Amino acid sequence: MKNARHAKILELIQNHEIDRQEELLAQLKAAGFCVTQATVSRDIRELGLVKTADGAGRYRYAVPAGAKSKRSASRFETIFRESVLDVDCAGHIVLVKCYTGMANAACEVFDSMPWDNVVGTLSGDDTFLILMRAEQDARAICDKLRRYIGRR
Repeated sequence: MKNARHAKILELIQNHEIDRQEELLAQLKAAGFCVTQATVSRDIRELGLVKTADGAGRYRYAVPAGAKSKRSASRFETIFRESVLDVDCAGHIVLVKCYTGMANAACEVFDSMPWDNVVGTLSGDDTFLILMRAEQDARAICDKLRRYIGRR
């Protein structure tokens, strides 16, 4: 449940301008997570979220820019494993199939990691795409990502 909640928090802060713990708590409850203020506070700390200013001078929760530490790798593995159902490729494109509502979080943690030959990503609700430089790069990353979800 914690991993799914963390993935949902990442999705919420990516898609909404959330500036207070109370607002995040309300959004989580609306999404079906029964949590307390203390739990939300702990989740914010564990995810390493920070408040950043937007262009209008308001603050909102965000993942720190350039957060590529060992903890980020662990966060990637946890969220990816809990969010992704399958990985497949066709040509230069890798398709990552996720549980409904989890693709944004899975794509965000994918983007936070250093990958070779990734041109870019595009996320939807239950799927995200990875555009690779070459077909062999797509096959290689597809194989690598399958290991994270326990498939070969």
